[in-house]
Amino acid sequence: MTQQITLDRTQQITLDRTLVNLTKFMSDNLQSYAFTTAVSDFQQARRRASLEKILSQFTGKSTNLLSFDEVRQKLKVSGMADKGLQEIPLSAIIGSVNRYTDFTRTFLPRRDEDENRWARVQVATTGLAGVPPILVYQINQSYFVIDGNHRVSVSRELGATMIQAYVTEVRTKVPLANDDQLDDLLRKSEYADFLERTELNESRPELNLLLTVPGKYWMLEAQIEAHYYLLQKTHPEPLTYRQVAMIWADEIYLPVVQSIRERGILHDFPRRTEADLYVWLIEHQATLKQNLGWRVTIDEAMADLQKQFGTRLPNVIERFSHRVLEVIALDTVAAVTKDKEELLARSEHHLFGEVLVAMTSFPKSLHVLEQAIEIVQREQGQVRGLHVVTTEAAKTSETVKALRAEFEYYCKEALVKGELALEVGAPTPKIVERARWADLLVVPLNHPPKGQILARLGSGFHTLIAQSPRPILAVPYAPSRFQGAVLAYDGSAKAKEALFVGAYMSSKWSMRLVVVSVGEMDLPYIDEAQEYLANYNIKATYVRSNNSVATAILEAAQVHACDLVILGGYGYNAMMAAVMGSTVDEVLRRSSYPVFICR
Repeated sequence: MTQQITLDRTQQITLDRTLVNLTKFMSDNLQSYAFTTAVSDFQQARRRASLEKILSQFTGKSTNLLSFDEVRQKLKVSGMADKGLQEIPLSAIIGSVNRYTDFTRTFLPRRDEDENRWARVQVATTGLAGVPPILVYQINQSYFVIDGNHRVSVSRELGATMIQAYVTEVRTKVPLANDDQLDDLLRKSEYADFLERTELNESRPELNLLLTVPGKYWMLEAQIEAHYYLLQKTHPEPLTYRQVAMIWADEIYLPVVQSIRERGILHDFPRRTEADLYVWLIEHQATLKQNLGWRVTIDEAMADLQKQFGTRLPNVIERFSHRVLEVIALDTVAAVTKDKEELLARSEHHLFGEVLVAMTSFPKSLHVLEQAIEIVQREQGQVRGLHVVTTEAAKTSETVKALRAEFEYYCKEALVKGELALEVGAPTPKIVERARWADLLVVPLNHPPKGQILARLGSGFHTLIAQSPRPILAVPYAPSRFQGAVLAYDGSAKAKEALFVGAYMSSKWSMRLVVVSVGEMDLPYIDEAQEYLANYNIKATYVRSNNSVATAILEAAQVHACDLVILGGYGYNAMMAAVMGSTVDEVLRRSSYPVFICR
């Protein structure tokens, strides 16, 4: 049987006081322990903040929070809206309104004076009462703390990923990313200014004209300004700057961007935007024009930019191959030959639109210029002349001035586009260097390769054939009018290239074609050539001969009144050709007709 204990009033009061004191004692001790733990956590967070600062000196990445006022001014606020109470990710809070210098980008405390306040917030956060929601501004998916910086810092330290916040959305002309740094803000500030002037974010919202390199928007604005003055002269009604900006975007910017997309060039330049490449192309085009002395199309600048600076493996390998082959002075054909598929694709239009002609002096090189003009007229292209002198002073000599005047006169009379560039140095390397800017190289056949081995090894023309990245048309005396061409076909890869070129000229230029086979071994290949040409409805004359290849070719040219010889280039590497001699060299020595040498 349980005995019930009855306390009088005095005893009850004493007991209540004892319990209150005990509860208070325990609470005070628990709070003291929680506060001590919070202080320790703060000190640990401070050490990590110091370590972040040291590491940032090596990474170059700032650990500073962004200032909301600075962001707001740079990105051009266009509106605000209250979004109420929400749960937001702590990792998306990247700045503050007033305390952006007191915490790191990850909200680690930077000031020792904040120890007590930070510790009290942690005690409250982990206590029963908790803490109220923070107040933030939102720009895109990023947040800036208005009130509650210590609560954000403590919550992150405690391992939380989300936090309650009253959110006010701030709309800007330019988007903001969570990992943006101050440098990014400067670039986006320029972008915002550009959009404010052009209003392209409203008229063409699908365009991303963000540049990752600062100080370049003036180039876009200069283009728009130039377009503005041009249109004002030709348009029947006055246009606003915004209207001109839209026309510029549609007619100038977008076609280039479309080419960038089709070529997949952005894959070559990671971390860059389409607008970056557009500006880079403009600069590269201007540089090439200045260095080459020729007009350079945006497509040519694009192809060169991709080849010279692209980061994809094929481009890197090709650049490396060029350097290695230049160093060891071997045959560069494999490294620089155009891809066959590219040739086939272009043959639907014009295969030789850009013709480089090597000029010496007038009237000595007149027949070479006439040959280039003949081709350009058929291909609706342009002539790019090159004259190589020995000294810089020679560029301004009377002889060079006369050469330029005659060059421009003949191009103008023929109604073709023509530009003459001057270079200083050795002729062969300069011609090879310039040849990549053309589809065909036309040169005078003044000094064909000699018959002796040592003479062949030192022949500039032999070197030109070996190293030129483009086909060569060697003109000995008079230009070809492309009435008929003769080529030898033996089924080899070189012969197939020659057959391809012959088929193109026959089809596009209405030129007769004569195909020669030499000896019993080549007889089966005549049927192969005949089948190939028949596929393109090309009728040719087929000749069988037991003479040497060079003799058979030249005899067929004379008998069938041809004024062009088409050859497939060296059948083996250039060094072996120089030592052993080749059909190409023999034909060049003996031919009175222009000789087209394929790559």
